[in-house]
Amino acid sequence: LRSDYLPYEIVTRPFRQQEEYRPKSGKIDLGTIYQRDYNPHKVGPVTLARPRERKHTSDAKVDTVPTYRDHYRLWKSQRTEPCKVERDYEPPSERFGNPSTFQDDYIPKQPNPPASCKPCDTKLPEGPFDGNTIHRTAYIAHELEPLFVRPREEYKPNDQPFEDLTTHQRDFKGMPGEQAKSCKPEDQKHGSDDPFKGTTEFQDRYQPYLVTAPEFHKPKEYVPPTDKMDLKSSNRLDYIKHKVAPRAPMKPAPGRKTTGPFQGKTTTKEDYQPWRVSPRGPIKKEEEIQKPTGRFASLTTFRSHYVPHQANPPQSFKPVEVVPPGVPFKDETLYRTEYTPKKPEVCPGLNPDAVGYVYVNTDSEGHRFYRRLSPEPSGADSSPVPEEVPAVS
Repeated sequence: LRSDYLPYEIVTRPFRQQEEYRPKSGKIDLGTIYQRDYNPHKVGPVTLARPRERKHTSDAKVDTVPTYRDHYRLWKSQRTEPCKVERDYEPPSERFGNPSTFQDDYIPKQPNPPASCKPCDTKLPEGPFDGNTIHRTAYIAHELEPLFVRPREEYKPNDQPFEDLTTHQRDFKGMPGEQAKSCKPEDQKHGSDDPFKGTTEFQDRYQPYLVTAPEFHKPKEYVPPTDKMDLKSSNRLDYIKHKVAPRAPMKPAPGRKTTGPFQGKTTTKEDYQPWRVSPRGPIKKEEEIQKPTGRFASLTTFRSHYVPHQANPPQSFKPVEVVPPGVPFKDETLYRTEYTPKKPEVCPGLNPDAVGYVYVNTDSEGHRFYRRLSPEPSGADSSPVPEEVPAVS
């Protein structure tokens, strides 16, 4: 609570003064154990451990007979004779006298037409249609009272001037100080100005191999046969045609058609009789709670019991200034002292010729791709294709 809170006295923190840097006298020994114990050796060119490729090829022709040709012999096969018994077809002279189960068990029955259950012709009521409903006859119209409208209060501007001074503007006071100095180191060029010689370790140690072209097997030329092809088969030579009469269709006899008028009577139409149903009146319960008859005062419990109070502004608990304004502020950080500058990447889309890029293509989404210019290959050097770089949109 505010009444129980007791502010404490704030004691200023002692400031530790940094000692002045004094360089040490004498020369620094930069020798290491590696430099003292290391014995340099002469390094010669590395010999390739991969043997040369040798192809055991010969121009001599292979005069060998495979096992399949040596053991396989052609047999003189004879033509097999058909085992079909030759006899003429003789149709039966007697009539087929075996009746079926359906013919023995079927008893023809004469269909009896059902009695018509169609009701008699009903007469429409005479006179015009009366469109009265229960809602129209039983509804009682009530008169509506006029809607209460609250009068609008007139706006009265305040005579006192507006206080636009906030707690921050009133209590905060800026402290004077010097502008921070940049601790970023200067850009230095890391590299050599000597021209590129154009030779690499791969070009010096690479030895080309002699590659012979593969032998091409020429297919034999197709020679069509001169003899005429025998298209006769065993079925064509041994087949004998027979004269057979077409079979009579087993179509059933047409049914009998009734010539009398259609009687549309059914069991439902004969037994069903329409009932005369009178409409049922609405079942309305009497209201248990009676409606108020007086006028609505629009006064709530909160408005009747509420007592307005005047609000007091809160007391500021902001502490007193700790750092005196006379001491200069030291704005040195670890980021500024240990920052290493990086080479900024330049977008190739701004000026591709100056940066060393060449435009390649543009994809479906509108991104442009560029490729870095590489030096021309010399000798047997096979330099890889530079990767395509998209432009920053």
